[in-house]
Amino acid sequence: MQTEHLAEEAAASALVIFGASGDLTRRKLFPALYNLALSKALPSGFAAIGVARRPKSDASFAGEMKEGVERYSRSGPIDEAAWSRLAEGVAYVAGTFESPETYAALQARLSAFDASHGTSGSRVYYLAVAPQDVLGMVRALSDAGLLPRATREPGRPFARVVVEKPFGEDKASAQALSQQLYRYIDESQLYRIDHYLGKETIQNLIVLRFGNAIFEPLWNRNHVSHVEITVAEDIGIEGRGKFYERVGITRDIVQNHLLQLLTIVAMEPPVALDADAIRDEKVKVLRSIRPLSGEAVSANVVRGQYKKGQLGGEKVPGYREEPDVARDSTTDTFVAMRLFLDSWRWAGVPFFVRAGKRLSRRVAEVAVHFRAPPLSLFRGPSFAQRAPNALVIRVQPDESIELRFDTKVPGAGMAMEEAAMAFRYQTTFGGSSPEAYERLILDALRGDATLFTRADEVEAQWGFIDPILQAWRRKSAPLSFYESGTMGPVEADQLVATAGFTWRRP
Repeated sequence: MQTEHLAEEAAASALVIFGASGDLTRRKLFPALYNLALSKALPSGFAAIGVARRPKSDASFAGEMKEGVERYSRSGPIDEAAWSRLAEGVAYVAGTFESPETYAALQARLSAFDASHGTSGSRVYYLAVAPQDVLGMVRALSDAGLLPRATREPGRPFARVVVEKPFGEDKASAQALSQQLYRYIDESQLYRIDHYLGKETIQNLIVLRFGNAIFEPLWNRNHVSHVEITVAEDIGIEGRGKFYERVGITRDIVQNHLLQLLTIVAMEPPVALDADAIRDEKVKVLRSIRPLSGEAVSANVVRGQYKKGQLGGEKVPGYREEPDVARDSTTDTFVAMRLFLDSWRWAGVPFFVRAGKRLSRRVAEVAVHFRAPPLSLFRGPSFAQRAPNALVIRVQPDESIELRFDTKVPGAGMAMEEAAMAFRYQTTFGGSSPEAYERLILDALRGDATLFTRADEVEAQWGFIDPILQAWRRKSAPLSFYESGTMGPVEADQLVATAGFTWRRP
Protein backbone atom coordinates (compact mmCIF):
# COMPACT_ATOMS: atom_id res chain seq x y z
CA MET A 1 0.00 0.00 0.00
CA GLN A 2 1.15 3.52 -0.67
CA THR A 3 1.53 5.96 2.21
CA GLU A 4 0.67 9.60 1.77
CA HIS A 5 2.89 12.35 3.08
CA LEU A 6 1.72 13.47 6.53
CA ALA A 7 1.63 17.28 6.72
CA GLU A 8 1.87 19.05 10.08
CA GLU A 9 -0.72 21.62 9.05
CA ALA A 10 -3.95 21.04 7.17
CA ALA A 11 -3.55 21.96 3.51
CA ALA A 12 -6.18 23.89 1.59
CA SER A 13 -8.96 21.44 0.78
CA ALA A 14 -12.69 20.78 0.54
CA LEU A 15 -14.68 18.55 2.88
CA VAL A 16 -17.61 16.85 1.14
CA ILE A 17 -20.23 15.36 3.48
CA PHE A 18 -22.49 12.74 1.92
CA GLY A 19 -25.68 12.25 3.92
CA ALA A 20 -25.53 15.89 5.00
CA SER A 21 -29.22 16.08 5.92
CA GLY A 22 -28.71 13.51 8.71
CA ASP A 23 -28.47 14.14 12.43
CA LEU A 24 -24.72 13.49 12.58
CA THR A 25 -23.93 16.48 10.36
CA ARG A 26 -26.05 18.91 12.37
CA ARG A 27 -25.17 17.64 15.85
CA LYS A 28 -21.50 16.72 15.44
CA LEU A 29 -19.79 17.55 12.15
CA PHE A 30 -20.73 21.20 11.69
CA PRO A 31 -20.30 22.11 15.38
CA ALA A 32 -16.83 20.55 15.06
CA LEU A 33 -16.09 22.56 11.90
CA TYR A 34 -17.30 25.74 13.61
CA ASN A 35 -15.05 25.16 16.64
CA LEU A 36 -12.11 24.51 14.34
CA ALA A 37 -12.90 27.76 12.53
CA LEU A 38 -13.24 29.56 15.87
CA SER A 39 -9.78 28.39 16.93
CA LYS A 40 -8.42 29.15 13.42
CA ALA A 41 -7.32 25.54 12.98
CA LEU A 42 -8.91 25.15 9.54
CA PRO A 43 -6.74 25.96 6.52
CA SER A 44 -7.20 29.40 5.01
CA GLY A 45 -8.49 27.74 1.86
CA PHE A 46 -11.37 25.56 2.99
CA ALA A 47 -14.86 24.65 1.79
CA ALA A 48 -17.56 22.33 3.12
CA ILE A 49 -20.13 20.87 0.71
CA GLY A 50 -23.15 18.91 1.86
CA VAL A 51 -24.63 16.27 -0.45
CA ALA A 52 -28.05 14.72 0.22
CA ARG A 53 -31.31 13.84 -1.51
CA ARG A 54 -33.52 16.61 -0.12
CA PRO A 55 -33.70 19.78 -2.27
CA LYS A 56 -32.13 22.78 -0.49
CA SER A 57 -30.38 25.99 -1.37
CA ASP A 58 -26.90 26.85 -0.12
CA ALA A 59 -28.45 29.45 2.18
CA SER A 60 -31.05 27.13 3.70
CA PHE A 61 -28.46 24.41 4.29
CA ALA A 62 -26.09 26.89 5.93
CA GLY A 63 -28.97 28.19 8.06
CA GLU A 64 -29.79 24.67 9.29
CA MET A 65 -26.14 24.04 10.11
CA LYS A 66 -25.93 27.33 12.01
CA GLU A 67 -28.91 26.28 14.12
CA GLY A 68 -27.09 23.02 14.87
CA VAL A 69 -23.98 24.94 15.91
CA GLU A 70 -26.01 27.24 18.16
CA ARG A 71 -27.61 24.26 19.86
CA TYR A 72 -24.79 21.71 20.07
CA SER A 73 -21.46 23.55 20.00
CA ARG A 74 -19.39 23.36 23.18
CA SER A 75 -18.25 26.97 22.69
CA GLY A 76 -21.32 28.78 23.99
CA PRO A 77 -22.93 31.70 22.11
CA ILE A 78 -21.99 31.70 18.46
CA ASP A 79 -19.22 34.03 17.29
CA GLU A 80 -20.72 35.63 14.18
CA ALA A 81 -17.33 36.48 12.68
CA ALA A 82 -16.12 32.89 12.98
CA TRP A 83 -19.36 31.54 11.56
CA SER A 84 -19.23 33.99 8.64
CA ARG A 85 -15.71 32.86 7.75
CA LEU A 86 -16.88 29.25 7.70
CA ALA A 87 -20.18 29.96 5.92
CA GLU A 88 -18.38 31.65 2.99
CA GLY A 89 -17.23 28.18 1.94
CA VAL A 90 -20.46 26.25 2.64
CA ALA A 91 -22.50 24.86 -0.26
CA TYR A 92 -25.08 22.16 -0.91
CA VAL A 93 -25.67 19.69 -3.73
CA ALA A 94 -29.01 17.91 -3.98
CA GLY A 95 -29.30 14.54 -5.67
CA THR A 96 -29.38 10.80 -5.25
CA PHE A 97 -26.17 8.97 -4.53
CA GLU A 98 -26.68 6.74 -7.58
CA SER A 99 -27.16 9.50 -10.14
CA PRO A 100 -24.24 10.63 -12.36
CA GLU A 101 -25.87 14.09 -12.40
CA THR A 102 -25.20 14.40 -8.65
CA TYR A 103 -21.48 13.87 -9.14
CA ALA A 104 -21.40 16.22 -12.13
CA ALA A 105 -23.00 18.94 -10.00
CA LEU A 106 -20.52 18.19 -7.19
CA GLN A 107 -17.62 18.47 -9.62
CA ALA A 108 -18.85 21.90 -10.70
CA ARG A 109 -19.08 23.15 -7.10
CA LEU A 110 -15.65 21.77 -6.25
CA SER A 111 -14.10 23.43 -9.30
CA ALA A 112 -15.70 26.72 -8.30
CA PHE A 113 -14.18 26.49 -4.80
CA ASP A 114 -10.79 25.62 -6.29
CA ALA A 115 -10.97 28.96 -8.09
CA SER A 116 -12.51 31.08 -5.32
CA HIS A 117 -10.99 29.50 -2.17
CA GLY A 118 -7.81 27.90 -3.48
CA THR A 119 -8.79 24.37 -2.42
CA SER A 120 -6.39 23.13 -5.12
CA GLY A 121 -8.15 19.91 -6.03
CA SER A 122 -7.68 18.31 -2.58
CA ARG A 123 -10.77 16.59 -1.16
CA VAL A 124 -11.89 14.67 1.91
CA TYR A 125 -15.13 12.75 1.38
CA TYR A 126 -17.00 12.05 4.60
CA LEU A 127 -19.53 9.25 4.04
CA ALA A 128 -22.15 9.77 6.77
CA VAL A 129 -24.35 7.15 5.14
CA ALA A 130 -25.60 3.61 5.72
CA PRO A 131 -22.82 0.98 5.47
CA GLN A 132 -24.43 -0.64 2.43
CA ASP A 133 -24.08 2.64 0.49
CA VAL A 134 -20.32 3.04 0.98
CA LEU A 135 -19.02 0.88 -1.85
CA GLY A 136 -21.42 2.30 -4.45
CA MET A 137 -20.50 5.88 -3.52
CA VAL A 138 -16.76 5.22 -3.71
CA ARG A 139 -17.26 3.58 -7.10
CA ALA A 140 -19.35 6.52 -8.32
CA LEU A 141 -16.76 9.05 -7.09
CA SER A 142 -14.03 7.14 -8.87
CA ASP A 143 -16.04 6.82 -12.09
CA ALA A 144 -16.68 10.58 -12.02
CA GLY A 145 -12.95 11.30 -11.77
CA LEU A 146 -13.35 12.75 -8.26
CA LEU A 147 -11.29 10.12 -6.44
CA PRO A 148 -7.78 9.67 -7.90
CA ARG A 149 -5.46 7.19 -6.22
CA ALA A 150 -2.88 8.39 -3.72
CA THR A 151 0.48 9.60 -4.93
CA ARG A 152 3.84 9.85 -3.18
CA GLU A 153 4.63 13.19 -4.81
CA PRO A 154 4.66 15.99 -2.17
CA GLY A 155 2.40 18.92 -2.85
CA ARG A 156 0.05 16.96 -5.12
CA PRO A 157 -3.72 17.17 -4.50
CA PHE A 158 -5.05 14.42 -2.25
CA ALA A 159 -8.33 12.53 -2.02
CA ARG A 160 -9.38 10.71 1.17
CA VAL A 161 -12.50 8.87 2.24
CA VAL A 162 -13.82 8.84 5.82
CA VAL A 163 -16.14 5.93 6.63
CA GLU A 164 -18.31 5.67 9.77
CA LYS A 165 -18.71 2.43 11.72
CA PRO A 166 -19.74 -0.31 11.44
CA PHE A 167 -17.22 -1.48 8.87
CA GLY A 168 -18.70 -4.84 7.89
CA GLU A 169 -20.88 -7.01 10.09
CA ASP A 170 -18.31 -9.78 10.62
CA LYS A 171 -14.71 -10.55 9.65
CA ALA A 172 -15.58 -11.97 6.23
CA SER A 173 -17.71 -8.99 5.20
CA ALA A 174 -15.12 -6.51 6.52
CA GLN A 175 -12.40 -8.21 4.49
CA ALA A 176 -14.60 -8.30 1.41
CA LEU A 177 -15.52 -4.62 1.73
CA SER A 178 -11.87 -3.60 2.06
CA GLN A 179 -10.88 -5.63 -1.01
CA GLN A 180 -13.74 -4.14 -3.04
CA LEU A 181 -12.78 -0.59 -2.00
CA TYR A 182 -9.14 -1.24 -2.95
CA ARG A 183 -10.25 -1.40 -6.59
CA TYR A 184 -10.75 2.36 -6.40
CA ILE A 185 -8.57 3.68 -3.54
CA ASP A 186 -5.54 2.65 -1.51
CA GLU A 187 -5.61 1.78 2.18
CA SER A 188 -3.75 5.04 2.84
CA GLN A 189 -6.79 6.96 1.55
CA LEU A 190 -9.33 5.07 3.68
CA TYR A 191 -10.05 6.56 7.11
CA ARG A 192 -12.29 4.27 9.21
CA ILE A 193 -13.54 6.53 11.96
CA ASP A 194 -14.15 5.52 15.57
CA HIS A 195 -15.07 8.71 17.40
CA TYR A 196 -13.94 7.28 20.76
CA LEU A 197 -10.33 7.52 19.59
CA GLY A 198 -10.75 11.27 19.14
CA LYS A 199 -11.66 11.85 22.78
CA GLU A 200 -9.07 13.86 24.65
CA THR A 201 -8.69 11.36 27.50
CA ILE A 202 -8.05 8.47 25.11
CA GLN A 203 -5.25 10.43 23.49
CA ASN A 204 -3.91 11.35 26.90
CA LEU A 205 -3.63 7.67 27.79
CA ILE A 206 -0.69 7.45 25.39
CA VAL A 207 0.98 10.43 27.08
CA LEU A 208 0.18 9.08 30.55
CA ARG A 209 1.74 5.71 29.76
CA PHE A 210 4.71 6.63 27.60
CA GLY A 211 5.50 10.17 28.76
CA ASN A 212 5.75 9.41 32.49
CA ALA A 213 8.41 7.04 33.79
CA ILE A 214 6.60 6.48 37.12
CA PHE A 215 3.91 4.29 35.51
CA GLU A 216 5.87 2.06 33.13
CA PRO A 217 7.52 -0.14 35.84
CA LEU A 218 4.06 -0.87 37.31
CA TRP A 219 2.15 -1.44 34.05
CA ASN A 220 2.38 -5.24 33.94
CA ARG A 221 1.33 -8.54 35.49
CA ASN A 222 3.74 -8.13 38.43
CA HIS A 223 1.89 -5.13 39.84
CA VAL A 224 -1.59 -5.10 38.25
CA SER A 225 -4.21 -7.48 39.66
CA HIS A 226 -6.93 -6.77 37.10
CA VAL A 227 -8.25 -4.11 34.71
CA GLU A 228 -11.84 -2.90 34.27
CA ILE A 229 -13.21 -1.11 31.22
CA THR A 230 -16.76 0.21 31.39
CA VAL A 231 -18.80 1.92 28.67
CA ALA A 232 -22.22 2.58 30.20
CA GLU A 233 -25.13 4.58 28.80
CA ASP A 234 -28.28 5.59 30.64
CA ILE A 235 -30.28 6.00 27.43
CA GLY A 236 -32.12 3.23 25.62
CA ILE A 237 -32.10 2.62 21.89
CA GLU A 238 -33.82 5.96 21.13
CA GLY A 239 -36.24 4.74 18.49
CA ARG A 240 -33.59 2.71 16.61
CA GLY A 241 -35.34 -0.62 17.08
CA LYS A 242 -34.76 -1.88 13.54
CA PHE A 243 -31.07 -0.98 13.75
CA TYR A 244 -30.54 -2.52 17.17
CA GLU A 245 -32.38 -5.73 16.33
CA ARG A 246 -29.82 -6.22 13.56
CA VAL A 247 -26.76 -5.09 15.50
CA GLY A 248 -26.94 -5.37 19.31
CA ILE A 249 -24.49 -3.77 21.70
CA THR A 250 -21.67 -6.22 21.01
CA ARG A 251 -21.45 -5.06 17.41
CA ASP A 252 -22.40 -1.46 18.24
CA ILE A 253 -19.97 -0.79 21.11
CA VAL A 254 -17.74 -3.74 22.03
CA GLN A 255 -16.35 -4.62 18.59
CA ASN A 256 -15.06 -1.08 18.11
CA HIS A 257 -15.07 1.42 21.01
CA LEU A 258 -14.38 -1.01 23.82
CA LEU A 259 -11.74 -3.09 22.07
CA GLN A 260 -9.99 0.08 20.95
CA LEU A 261 -9.85 1.24 24.59
CA LEU A 262 -8.37 -2.13 25.50
CA THR A 263 -5.62 -1.86 22.88
CA ILE A 264 -4.42 1.52 24.13
CA VAL A 265 -4.40 0.36 27.76
CA ALA A 266 -2.50 -2.86 26.96
CA MET A 267 -0.24 -1.97 24.00
CA GLU A 268 3.55 -1.98 24.09
CA PRO A 269 5.49 1.27 23.53
CA PRO A 270 5.49 2.05 19.79
CA VAL A 271 8.80 2.61 18.05
CA ALA A 272 7.60 6.10 17.02
CA LEU A 273 4.57 8.33 17.41
CA ASP A 274 3.32 7.82 13.89
CA ALA A 275 0.17 6.20 12.58
CA ASP A 276 1.54 2.83 11.51
CA ALA A 277 3.82 2.33 14.52
CA ILE A 278 0.96 2.91 16.97
CA ARG A 279 -1.50 0.81 15.01
CA ASP A 280 1.05 -2.01 14.72
CA GLU A 281 1.11 -2.29 18.52
CA LYS A 282 -2.69 -2.14 18.78
CA VAL A 283 -3.03 -5.03 16.34
CA LYS A 284 -0.62 -7.10 18.45
CA VAL A 285 -2.91 -6.63 21.45
CA LEU A 286 -5.98 -7.67 19.49
CA ARG A 287 -4.21 -10.80 18.25
CA SER A 288 -3.14 -11.66 21.80
CA ILE A 289 -6.69 -11.81 23.19
CA ARG A 290 -7.41 -15.42 24.13
CA PRO A 291 -10.18 -16.62 21.77
CA LEU A 292 -13.61 -17.43 23.20
CA SER A 293 -15.84 -19.98 21.54
CA GLY A 294 -18.25 -22.76 22.47
CA GLU A 295 -18.46 -23.42 26.22
CA ALA A 296 -15.81 -20.76 26.92
CA VAL A 297 -18.36 -18.13 25.87
CA SER A 298 -20.84 -19.21 28.57
CA ALA A 299 -18.05 -19.25 31.17
CA ASN A 300 -16.57 -15.84 30.32
CA VAL A 301 -19.32 -13.75 28.72
CA VAL A 302 -22.61 -12.45 30.10
CA ARG A 303 -25.13 -11.01 27.67
CA GLY A 304 -28.14 -9.13 28.94
CA GLN A 305 -31.22 -7.22 27.90
CA TYR A 306 -32.92 -4.41 29.80
CA LYS A 307 -36.39 -4.73 31.27
CA LYS A 308 -38.65 -1.88 32.26
CA GLY A 309 -37.61 0.17 35.26
CA GLN A 310 -36.96 3.70 36.44
CA LEU A 311 -34.40 6.29 35.38
CA GLY A 312 -34.31 9.79 36.81
CA GLY A 313 -37.56 9.13 38.63
CA GLU A 314 -39.40 8.24 35.42
CA LYS A 315 -40.69 4.87 34.30
CA VAL A 316 -39.03 3.56 31.14
CA PRO A 317 -40.04 0.58 28.96
CA GLY A 318 -38.12 -2.64 28.52
CA TYR A 319 -36.26 -3.41 25.32
CA ARG A 320 -38.95 -5.78 24.08
CA GLU A 321 -41.51 -2.99 24.52
CA GLU A 322 -39.59 -0.59 22.28
CA PRO A 323 -40.94 0.19 18.77
CA ASP A 324 -39.77 -2.15 15.98
CA VAL A 325 -38.45 -4.73 18.48
CA ALA A 326 -39.67 -8.35 18.47
CA ARG A 327 -41.56 -9.31 21.62
CA ASP A 328 -39.35 -12.39 21.99
CA SER A 329 -36.12 -10.64 20.94
CA THR A 330 -32.81 -12.03 22.21
CA THR A 331 -30.79 -8.97 21.11
CA ASP A 332 -28.08 -7.97 23.57
CA THR A 333 -28.26 -4.51 25.16
CA PHE A 334 -25.59 -5.40 27.76
CA VAL A 335 -22.47 -7.52 27.64
CA ALA A 336 -19.73 -8.25 30.18
CA MET A 337 -16.61 -10.29 29.41
CA ARG A 338 -13.62 -11.71 31.24
CA LEU A 339 -10.67 -11.57 28.85
CA PHE A 340 -7.05 -12.67 29.05
CA LEU A 341 -4.18 -11.45 26.90
CA ASP A 342 -1.63 -14.12 26.07
CA SER A 343 1.33 -11.76 26.14
CA TRP A 344 4.46 -11.45 28.22
CA ARG A 345 3.26 -8.23 29.89
CA TRP A 346 -0.29 -9.30 30.76
CA ALA A 347 -0.20 -13.11 31.20
CA GLY A 348 -2.66 -14.11 33.93
CA VAL A 349 -4.18 -10.64 34.40
CA PRO A 350 -7.97 -10.65 33.85
CA PHE A 351 -9.51 -7.78 31.89
CA PHE A 352 -13.16 -7.29 32.82
CA VAL A 353 -15.02 -5.28 30.19
CA ARG A 354 -18.69 -4.28 30.07
CA ALA A 355 -21.00 -2.13 27.99
CA GLY A 356 -24.70 -1.53 28.35
CA LYS A 357 -27.80 0.51 27.61
CA ARG A 358 -30.28 1.85 30.19
CA LEU A 359 -27.80 1.54 33.02
CA SER A 360 -27.87 3.73 36.12
CA ARG A 361 -25.58 6.37 34.69
CA ARG A 362 -23.61 7.43 31.62
CA VAL A 363 -19.93 6.79 32.15
CA ALA A 364 -16.93 5.46 30.27
CA GLU A 365 -13.77 4.71 32.20
CA VAL A 366 -10.74 2.47 32.59
CA ALA A 367 -9.70 1.32 36.06
CA VAL A 368 -6.28 -0.27 36.51
CA HIS A 369 -6.30 -2.07 39.87
CA PHE A 370 -2.93 -2.70 41.48
CA ARG A 371 -2.05 -5.67 43.63
CA ALA A 372 -2.33 -5.46 47.42
CA PRO A 373 0.90 -5.14 49.45
CA PRO A 374 2.59 -8.53 49.94
CA LEU A 375 2.26 -8.22 53.72
CA SER A 376 -0.36 -6.16 55.55
CA LEU A 377 1.00 -4.30 58.56
CA PHE A 378 -2.47 -2.99 59.36
CA ARG A 379 -4.57 -5.66 61.02
CA GLY A 380 -8.08 -5.77 62.36
CA PRO A 381 -11.64 -5.62 61.02
CA SER A 382 -11.36 -1.98 59.85
CA PHE A 383 -8.50 -2.87 57.50
CA ALA A 384 -9.80 -6.15 56.12
CA GLN A 385 -11.94 -4.71 53.31
CA ARG A 386 -9.60 -2.01 52.07
CA ALA A 387 -9.72 -1.56 48.27
CA PRO A 388 -6.38 -1.89 46.47
CA ASN A 389 -4.80 1.14 44.82
CA ALA A 390 -6.30 2.02 41.45
CA LEU A 391 -5.62 4.38 38.57
CA VAL A 392 -8.95 5.49 37.08
CA ILE A 393 -9.07 7.14 33.66
CA ARG A 394 -12.49 8.74 33.10
CA VAL A 395 -13.28 9.13 29.40
CA GLN A 396 -16.74 10.64 29.84
CA PRO A 397 -18.29 12.64 31.35
CA ASP A 398 -16.00 14.96 33.37
CA GLU A 399 -12.76 13.75 31.79
CA SER A 400 -10.22 13.06 34.50
CA ILE A 401 -7.41 10.83 35.76
CA GLU A 402 -7.38 9.79 39.42
CA LEU A 403 -4.87 7.81 41.42
CA ARG A 404 -6.72 6.27 44.38
CA PHE A 405 -4.80 5.21 47.48
CA ASP A 406 -5.20 4.80 51.26
CA THR A 407 -4.21 7.48 53.72
CA LYS A 408 -4.37 7.93 57.48
CA VAL A 409 -7.31 9.82 58.96
CA PRO A 410 -6.03 12.67 61.17
CA GLY A 411 -6.20 11.99 64.89
CA ALA A 412 -5.25 9.32 67.36
CA GLY A 413 -5.19 5.74 66.23
CA MET A 414 -4.57 4.30 62.78
CA ALA A 415 -7.84 4.72 60.90
CA MET A 416 -7.51 4.69 57.11
CA GLU A 417 -9.56 6.22 54.34
CA GLU A 418 -9.32 6.19 50.56
CA ALA A 419 -8.06 9.41 48.98
CA ALA A 420 -7.45 10.51 45.40
CA MET A 421 -4.90 12.56 43.55
CA ALA A 422 -6.95 13.90 40.66
CA PHE A 423 -6.32 15.64 37.36
CA ARG A 424 -9.42 17.13 35.72
CA TYR A 425 -9.31 18.73 32.29
CA GLN A 426 -11.75 21.51 33.06
CA THR A 427 -10.02 22.50 36.30
CA THR A 428 -6.51 22.40 34.86
CA PHE A 429 -7.04 23.89 31.43
CA GLY A 430 -10.33 25.76 31.86
CA GLY A 431 -13.32 25.56 29.55
CA SER A 432 -14.28 22.40 27.73
CA SER A 433 -11.91 20.05 25.95
CA PRO A 434 -12.21 19.66 22.15
CA GLU A 435 -14.89 17.29 20.92
CA ALA A 436 -13.75 14.05 19.33
CA TYR A 437 -14.96 15.02 15.85
CA GLU A 438 -12.90 18.22 15.93
CA ARG A 439 -9.68 16.25 16.26
CA LEU A 440 -10.71 13.54 13.80
CA ILE A 441 -11.85 15.92 11.06
CA LEU A 442 -8.68 17.95 11.40
CA ASP A 443 -6.53 14.80 11.29
CA ALA A 444 -8.33 13.64 8.14
CA LEU A 445 -7.57 17.03 6.54
CA ARG A 446 -3.94 16.74 7.67
CA GLY A 447 -3.56 13.17 6.51
CA ASP A 448 -2.76 11.82 9.98
CA ALA A 449 -4.36 8.37 10.30
CA THR A 450 -3.16 7.62 13.86
CA LEU A 451 -6.65 7.81 15.37
CA PHE A 452 -8.35 5.89 12.56
CA THR A 453 -8.55 2.11 12.40
CA ARG A 454 -6.55 0.16 9.84
CA ALA A 455 -7.88 -2.85 7.93
CA ASP A 456 -6.01 -5.43 9.99
CA GLU A 457 -7.31 -3.82 13.21
CA VAL A 458 -10.90 -4.12 12.06
CA GLU A 459 -10.38 -7.72 10.96
CA ALA A 460 -8.73 -8.65 14.28
CA GLN A 461 -11.62 -7.07 16.21
CA TRP A 462 -14.17 -9.06 14.22
CA GLY A 463 -12.00 -12.17 14.49
CA PHE A 464 -12.43 -12.08 18.26
CA ILE A 465 -16.12 -11.14 18.26
CA ASP A 466 -17.38 -13.53 15.55
CA PRO A 467 -17.16 -16.78 17.58
CA ILE A 468 -19.05 -15.14 20.45
CA LEU A 469 -21.87 -14.08 18.15
CA GLN A 470 -21.91 -17.56 16.61
CA ALA A 471 -22.29 -19.15 20.05
CA TRP A 472 -25.25 -16.90 20.76
CA ARG A 473 -26.86 -17.77 17.45
CA ARG A 474 -26.59 -21.46 18.39
CA LYS A 475 -28.28 -20.56 21.70
CA SER A 476 -25.40 -22.18 23.57
CA ALA A 477 -25.22 -19.21 25.97
CA PRO A 478 -28.12 -17.87 28.06
CA LEU A 479 -29.66 -14.39 27.90
CA SER A 480 -29.86 -12.57 31.24
CA PHE A 481 -32.19 -9.70 32.08
CA TYR A 482 -31.67 -6.58 34.17
CA GLU A 483 -33.91 -3.80 35.36
CA SER A 484 -33.45 -0.42 33.70
CA GLY A 485 -31.62 1.96 36.02
CA THR A 486 -29.26 -0.69 37.43
CA MET A 487 -25.71 -1.50 36.36
CA GLY A 488 -26.61 -4.75 34.60
CA PRO A 489 -27.62 -8.33 35.41
CA VAL A 490 -26.48 -10.09 38.59
CA GLU A 491 -24.66 -12.62 36.41
CA ALA A 492 -22.18 -9.87 35.49
CA ASP A 493 -21.43 -9.36 39.19
CA GLN A 494 -20.93 -13.10 39.60
CA LEU A 495 -18.51 -13.14 36.64
CA VAL A 496 -16.21 -10.79 38.54
CA ALA A 497 -16.87 -12.33 41.95
CA THR A 498 -15.61 -15.74 40.84
CA ALA A 499 -12.19 -14.14 40.42
CA GLY A 500 -12.38 -12.53 43.87
CA PHE A 501 -13.20 -8.99 42.70
CA THR A 502 -16.16 -6.62 42.47
CA TRP A 503 -17.01 -4.05 39.81
CA ARG A 504 -15.91 -0.56 40.70
CA ARG A 505 -18.78 1.83 41.39
CA PRO A 506 -18.23 4.57 38.78
